[in-house]
Amino acid sequence: MSDVREVIIDSIHRVAEQNDLEISNELTDESVLLQSGLDSLGFAILVADLEDNLGIDPFVMMDEPVYPTTLGEFVAIYEKFTKQEG
Repeated sequence: MSDVREVIIDSIHRVAEQNDLEISNELTDESVLLQSGLDSLGFAILVADLEDNLGIDPFVMMDEPVYPTTLGEFVAIYEKFTKQEG
């Protein structure tokens, strides 16, 4: 598990706990984000939390918007932009 992946999964659990949301199942690369238990506000908080922890918001940095549907796609976006910043 990459460091970025660990930060993201920890952040998902933290945001869910802080907002009384329940993560529906074990998070894998195939987990569909809209079925994870986070609502749209939860995802906005997640992205803000990740910006605090990773120092980037890849969705602001993109030339063309990409909307990930799975956790694996979400992690890949953060990994790509983290490498670009490093």
